[in-house]
Amino acid sequence: MFNRNRGLRQAAAIASISSLVAGCGVLSSGSSDDKGPIVVGTTSAPSTLDPAASWDQSWELFRNIYQTLLGYPTGATTPQPDAADSCRFSDSSNTTYTCELREGLKFSDGHPLDAKAVKYSIDRIRKINVNGGPAGLLGSLDRVQALGDREIVFHLNKPDATFPFVLATPAMSIVDPAEYPARSLRKDDKVDGSGPYTLQAYEDGKKAELVKNDNYQGYAQRKNDAVTIRYFQDSSTMVTALKDKQVDVAFRGLNANDIVDLQRHNASGNLQLIEGSGIEINYLVFNPKDSWAAKPAVRKAIAQLVDRGAIAHKVYKDTVEPLYSMVPKGLTGHTTDFFDDFGSPSTSKARKILTDAGITQRVPLTLWYTTDRYGSSTKLEFAEIKRQLEDSGLFTITLKSRPWKTYVKGYQDGEYPVFGRGWFPDFPDPDNFIAPFVGNQNALGTPYPAPEITGKLLPRSRSESDRANVVSDFEQAQQILVNDARLLPLWQGKQYVAASDDISGAEQALDPSTIMVMGELSRKTSW
Repeated sequence: MFNRNRGLRQAAAIASISSLVAGCGVLSSGSSDDKGPIVVGTTSAPSTLDPAASWDQSWELFRNIYQTLLGYPTGATTPQPDAADSCRFSDSSNTTYTCELREGLKFSDGHPLDAKAVKYSIDRIRKINVNGGPAGLLGSLDRVQALGDREIVFHLNKPDATFPFVLATPAMSIVDPAEYPARSLRKDDKVDGSGPYTLQAYEDGKKAELVKNDNYQGYAQRKNDAVTIRYFQDSSTMVTALKDKQVDVAFRGLNANDIVDLQRHNASGNLQLIEGSGIEINYLVFNPKDSWAAKPAVRKAIAQLVDRGAIAHKVYKDTVEPLYSMVPKGLTGHTTDFFDDFGSPSTSKARKILTDAGITQRVPLTLWYTTDRYGSSTKLEFAEIKRQLEDSGLFTITLKSRPWKTYVKGYQDGEYPVFGRGWFPDFPDPDNFIAPFVGNQNALGTPYPAPEITGKLLPRSRSESDRANVVSDFEQAQQILVNDARLLPLWQGKQYVAASDDISGAEQALDPSTIMVMGELSRKTSW
């Protein structure tokens, strides 16, 4: 789980640093063994260690322990070779993509990483075909061909200018064929990859201990020898650990109250809060298998009632901003269609939508959210949505929640009538804020055919290498989403990283999909 205009390299385009180092220091260029590993806190625990199973924030860990053919070196906004030495479309129609591997690549266990391993890894994703998993990213792929030890050819079934971005996602991590079954997921808590770090130890939901991978060959320039990632259930506990110097960096999951507190109390200089533009989005999903959520009038009445401004201000203390399209502000094709069509919240307009559809009773709906992604903020957000809908007199809302791991399974199995999701983009293109959510196989586990989008607009936009020329297609796609109201955008987030004053590199550590690249972090040393 991350397109913040990715072109803006937004996570690194720092808007402010509220507190700088006190005292005199210089950046450490080497190890920090004397103080042990850098400890990073996050509420974004992985749901799996197997790339074939994950289309979520497990990617935070994958980016650091696995390798992909392409990636995003610091400052890059388009994919650059990592495990590959070079990659290119080898035809004029954007249907044949060829990569040549670096020489002498090895997995962390010493096994050779060759073209057959790459083919095996990609084919494996499609063979296992996890519901809601990354196979949905490979809709344009026909077959993979390994030519000799170093050349891989991807034959596409249609033009797809976004395919290099897909290969750069951690979903396409290269795994050791000797350790990962071809048709089933790996069951243990071990990892055999070729990324910048190896996974030395792992406790599910608690911590991941990373150490430098001596076999790594790629663009990453690691500025530390080891990182320990600690997984927290809530923001407050994580921030307390930061203040108590039990963690060095806090990222992903900082709630609004903690951000405001950090902004207010960092004048002492012992902490730094880095704020950057973001393209994270949060939205509601309506499940057509539910008798009430399947009714367009019910969905549109909710779209007419939801007060995004109140959510942004009351719940998130203006650390997020209202969002009126699935493609966020800052990206090509962003619109305000939900506001244009529905305007300001209105009970009378919502009532008319329902009565025109013959619905005169209070509509009963159950809304689901996860308990351990944004801590108390998500609970408060859904309480606010419940209040808004029930105050209209048109709805009776029941709220239910689960921890992320079981929450994912629930929505993939189609259990929830209406549920909340956040989205950190896979890659920097508006395509990634529409394509993952439509089609019979998508990241939400709820089929959404949308034939005009999947059969016409997306294919046409993917044939266009110059992404500035796809604005019209994405504007049309978003209007279709508004007309259906199957997905209801709520807010767009900013990026915040809090760190101790002796840590450098946090602002460079976010790649274009706002995944933290741990190798950029280092300790400052005193004169």
